[in-house]
Formats: sequence, structure tokens, C-alpha cells
Amino acid sequence: MTGRVRTWSIALGLILAAVLGYAYWRRAPQRPGYVTAEVTRGPVARAITTTGAVDPVITVEVGAYVSGTIQACYCDYNTQVKAGQLCAKIDPRPYQVVVDQDAANLANAQAQLKKDEASLTYAKISYGRDTGLLGHGIVSRDTVDNDKSTYDQAVAQVKVDESTIQQRQAELHAAQVNLDYTNIISPVDGTVVSRNITIGQTVAASFQTPTLFLIAQDLTKMQVDTNVSETDVGNAKVGQKASFTVEAYPDRTFWGTVSQVREAPITVQNVVTYDVVVSVDNPDFALLPGMTANTRIITDERNDVLRVPLKALRFSPHGAEQVAMHPHSGGEEHGHGDAAAQERSDADGSAHDSAGGHRKRDGDAGVWVLRDDRPVRVPVVAGLTDATFAEVSQGDLRPGDRVIVDQVAHEPSEAKDQSPQGAAAARPRFRGF
Repeated sequence: MTGRVRTWSIALGLILAAVLGYAYWRRAPQRPGYVTAEVTRGPVARAITTTGAVDPVITVEVGAYVSGTIQACYCDYNTQVKAGQLCAKIDPRPYQVVVDQDAANLANAQAQLKKDEASLTYAKISYGRDTGLLGHGIVSRDTVDNDKSTYDQAVAQVKVDESTIQQRQAELHAAQVNLDYTNIISPVDGTVVSRNITIGQTVAASFQTPTLFLIAQDLTKMQVDTNVSETDVGNAKVGQKASFTVEAYPDRTFWGTVSQVREAPITVQNVVTYDVVVSVDNPDFALLPGMTANTRIITDERNDVLRVPLKALRFSPHGAEQVAMHPHSGGEEHGHGDAAAQERSDADGSAHDSAGGHRKRDGDAGVWVLRDDRPVRVPVVAGLTDATFAEVSQGDLRPGDRVIVDQVAHEPSEAKDQSPQGAAAARPRFRGF
């Protein structure tokens, strides 16, 4: 009997010790977990990100100068044309009628000139003969004066006929020009990218010249017209490299050069942008007019530099100051260290973020490196930064070091309860940028 009591006593003691140990383990705060990234070497590029449209460098709109019905169409989409090539023809018959009428009027004026020149010749002979007879008293002075008037009128009539001929020639030339404009020809060598007419369609050029064809002069040379905001346009310069992608080739990157920064503002709903033109070669005709290009204009670039993720510069693990200051302290000091660090940070003016971590003050650049499973702060001098990485120009860092970019803090288990507030508090909290 005594042995059984002793056995039960030992068993109860062991169970009680296990329960107390488990309770102590549950009450003890856990070490925070850190998310790290590797220090690497590579390029760092600062860029302007924008969108734009792919367009031919030179696009010619071919219109109609005269009105009429399309009689024939010789060019279609993607047709390769040469300068002077006939692309379409407007019904020429109404304009041919005008040409024939003006040609007849010109012939009539020329015939009238011949007639009046003959009259001038007769008037000149009569005036000369009567002038000689006047000296012999055969004719009167009035006859000679009448001959002189007839002669002068004949000279004037010839000049009128000559002016009429010039007028008729101009009218005929204008009618011939209109007739020639019924032939729609290509003014340049290029490719037809748009056709806006069909046979039988009537075009009216009375108030506005209709566009019949759109011809791209050289599709091997393209440009991207990008819309750069007024806050970024100051960094865009002629000669900068630019890359872009299009939806048709998501795995291909096209490269070009900034050729123009146009000063004309583009205002849409009070948003001001500027057209920055990127020139690009298109030898394989992969780029088509009108494609949307997601463009990166590189304003500054460093190659093969020591770099860290940008998050590492902007983030300090909450309570990591105490870990760095007391490298031999145990994990149980983290809970009080967090509060002390919070108070000191508030006292010296550092700004806390909403997640519990705090950001460094200006002039206090540094990163936290995980060494021997403990965070150690390493002061650095940051150089060029982009959206992902920051150049490290000075600092005790080497490629392969692990810098802290985020922190996961765990709450003690006894803090959990069944209320919504307790459930929220029991979840891991992510601190950092």
C-alpha cells in the first residue's frame, strides 16, 4: 500500500512539473524572427517610368484636293509604294469638261487676237496714206484724225486680246490642275498603314481635305511618344538610354535613345505632361504603329556596385538597439527592451511607423546585418538608389552578408483570449517598411 502511494505521488509530481514547465514555456516571450536579403553586386539604375505609343518617325496623310466619286483604288493596307505611284483615282469627267471648255475659250481668244491684229495693220496703213494726202490737200484734217483714232483703238484692242489670252491660259491651267488632282498619288516612298476609301465612295473637299491614305515613310525607324509628368521631365535629357516593352512581345525588351524633349505642355484634366520622344530601330518590323509601350528612361546608372535592397536602408527592427548593445543578453530581455527602445526613440525624435518599427532620422543611414543570429547595425553611405536597390558607397558590408529587411514579432501565449481583441493580438505582427 505504501509503495502504491509513493508511486502515485511520484507520478503526480512529474505531471505537475510538466504542467508548470509548459506554462512557463507558454508565458516566456519568443525571439523575434527576421526576414533577410543578401548583399549583392550589380547595376543600380534610376529611371523614369511612363507609357507611350509607338509611331513612325514620318507619317504622311494623303488627301483629296477635289471632290468626286472614287473611280478606282490601287493601294491597300500594307502596300509598299513609291513616290509618284498612283494610289486612287477620282472620276475625272466633270473636270475634263471644264478643261475642254477652257481650251475652247483660249482658242477663241487666240483667233480674236489674229483678227484684231489684221485690223491694226489696216488702220496703220490707212493712217499713213491719209497723212501723206493731207500734205497735198487731198483729204481733210478730220479724216486724218479719224484714222489716227482708229489706229490707236486697234493697238489697244490687240493688247486686250493678249491679256484675254493670258487669262484663258490661266483658266485652262487651273482646270488642268484640278483634273490632275483626280489622280491620288503617293508623295513619298513608304508603306500604306491606313486606307479610308472604297470604290464608289464620294469624297467632298469643299470645307476640309479628307484623308484617303496614311503612309509611313520608313517603318525601320520608329519612335515612342511618351507622356512624362512635370515632376520628372526635368531629369529627362536628350541622349539618355531608354527601354520599353510592348504587349505583343512580353518577353522582349526594346532599347532606344531619347531624341527630343518637347517643351509644349499637354494638359488633360489639370494634369500636365510633356512629350519625350524615344527613337528606336525596327529592322525586323516587329514594332507596329499604335502599340502601347511601357517605357523606362534611364536618367542615371551605376554598374557592378555593392548594393542592398532599399528596404534595408529604410527599416530598423524594433528593439534591435538593445540586442546590438547587449549581445550576450537572452531572449527574455526583448520584451522590456522593446519598450525602452520605444521611449528612447520618442525622446530623440525618431519617427515610428504604423507597424511598430521605426525609421531612421536623416543623416543616420545604416543597415542591420544578421551576424551570429543577432542583428548588428552597420553604418553605411548610400549612393544611387532606384525602386529596388541602393548603392553602398561606404560601409562594412561584403557580398553575401544578410541584411534585415523585415521583422516578425510573436506575442506570449497567455495574451491570447477568445475575444476579437485577443484574437487580433495573438496574430504575428509584421514590423518594418
